[in-house]
Amino acid sequence: MAITSAIATSFKVEILKGVHNFTASSGNTFNLALYTSDASLGAATTAYTTSNEVSGSGYTAKGNALTSVTPVASSTTAVCDFADTSFTSASFTARGCMIFNEDASGDPSVCVIDFGSDKTVTSGTFTIQFPTADASNAIIRIA
Repeated sequence: MAITSAIATSFKVEILKGVHNFTASSGNTFNLALYTSDASLGAATTAYTTSNEVSGSGYTAKGNALTSVTPVASSTTAVCDFADTSFTSASFTARGCMIFNEDASGDPSVCVIDFGSDKTVTSGTFTIQFPTADASNAIIRIA
C-alpha cells in the first residue's frame, strides 16, 4: 500500500463541470481526512473513503473542515489556500491525508498528500500547516 501526493485526476474533470466551489464565503465545505500507511491513495482516488482512515483520540471520521479557502492568481497560476488545521488532545499515527468536497455528492477527492513518513502524536496537538499560496508552493495549483 502507498500514498502518493497528487491532484486527483477526477478533480481536474470536475472543476470543468463546476462541481467544486472554492469561494470562501459561499462555497463548498472541504474536509481533510487523515490516513495510515496501509492506505492506497493517489491520483486515481476519486472520493473520500473510510478504508485505512486514522482512528484514535482527537480524530473523528472525515477529519476536519478546512477554513479560509481563498482562490487567487499567482502570476499565471490559480492557487488555493487553506488555514492550518489542528487535531487536539490527539493520539494517533498518520502517513498522509486527503482533501475532499464534503458538500458534493459522493464526497469527491480533490488531492492526496503523502507526509513522507509516519507522523505520530501522543496526547498532544497534530497540526497540518499549509504552505504559502503561490505558484510554486500552494497545495492546489492550476497552471
